[in-house]
Amino acid sequence: MNYVPNPPWVVRQMLDTIGAKNIEDLFADIPEALKLKRDLNLPRPQSEVELRRELAALAGRNLSADDRPCFLGAGAYDHYIPAAVEQLLLRSEFYTAYTPYQPELSQGVLQTIFEYQTMICNLTGMDLANASMYDGGSALAEACSLACDATRRRKILIPDTVHPRYLEVIRTYAMGGKMEIITVPGKDGVADPDAITSMIDSRTAAVVIQHPNFYGNLETALQQIEKAVHGVKGLLIMAVDPISLGLLKPPGAWGADIAVGEGQSLGNPLSFGGPYLGFFAATEQLMRRVPGRLVGETVDREGNRAFVLTLQAREQHIRREKAGSNICSNEALCALAATIYLTLVGREGLKEIARRCHQLACYAKQKLEQAGLKLKYQRPFFKEFAVTIPDPRAANAALLKEGIIGGYELDGALLLAFTEKRTCAEIDRLASVLGGIARE
Repeated sequence: MNYVPNPPWVVRQMLDTIGAKNIEDLFADIPEALKLKRDLNLPRPQSEVELRRELAALAGRNLSADDRPCFLGAGAYDHYIPAAVEQLLLRSEFYTAYTPYQPELSQGVLQTIFEYQTMICNLTGMDLANASMYDGGSALAEACSLACDATRRRKILIPDTVHPRYLEVIRTYAMGGKMEIITVPGKDGVADPDAITSMIDSRTAAVVIQHPNFYGNLETALQQIEKAVHGVKGLLIMAVDPISLGLLKPPGAWGADIAVGEGQSLGNPLSFGGPYLGFFAATEQLMRRVPGRLVGETVDREGNRAFVLTLQAREQHIRREKAGSNICSNEALCALAATIYLTLVGREGLKEIARRCHQLACYAKQKLEQAGLKLKYQRPFFKEFAVTIPDPRAANAALLKEGIIGGYELDGALLLAFTEKRTCAEIDRLASVLGGIARE
């Protein structure tokens, strides 16, 4: 959006229209003690050329993943975004982040959301999906809250292999007393199925599993956990990487009741951490408990295909104290980006992207081991793994000097991610720098 300042005569005209003598009259209700009473400490006025030059210099100080190879993941990934995604997002019909309240006037937007929901269902193997949520963490927390409402229980079992930021969001939700969060220690980089199943009982509302987990490892005991939690009529909640579903078995095929995740990888840029979108899909049995908004397909009075906001619990709007969830908005623009992205790459394209990510990660494992480094966990992985390094902060500093954005710093390890944008030459440089550190 462009900023066009008002010339003095326009300001005077506006003040005369509303009956104000000057700009200060607009702030008459603010107590004098709170007013600054001096000019702002701003630099001299600049011409458009000067201002653009200064802003470009400031922007050039940012460390951009577009300019340097980025191996940082841990929940936000540097995937390639086709040029058509941004171009279509800029259309005036779509350039809003809000769900329309008058669906009969917003058929185009509602159709795109309906298509998004359909694609998320196809991707996850679930029966239905909502119109997206704020991010992966809030989607997972809402899933836990839903599980407590649906089962009328409070106990949620979560292995510590789930993303630590997601755990923080869940614990914040639990402060209201609805949920009892029990974190189960993992074993060798994955969830400990024996520890989890031993804690499942008639009070268990749900078990949460992230697959691949925070460390990039695949959880190999999903079937055992699924049988145990469903044996006591609890729910299985799975948090997944949407790109991984181009290769891996979807949550629906594992028997998950709710599937959630972070949709940033689907056509949304890193953007310094947001805005992102959380996808949320569930089985038909939980349809009326799903938080947020759902778009449904119907016909109008003339028999034409039409779309409406449907299955909305009134408690979300007028009886908030009794609501299962108070989320009644969504990340529509980010969800649209995901819809365009999935449409452009298609089913086979997503498979190829996922396959390339995995192949590059396997290549990186081989090169890093040849350079004298070891993986922290000897486990199957998708596109991310932790490599043991004595001082991860120093390693990242050394990588940065070589023009490489390193990994996420763990205790004695770096968590490295490999998307389809990385090249073998970039991985060779990564292995060379880290190998040199390991030999010191």
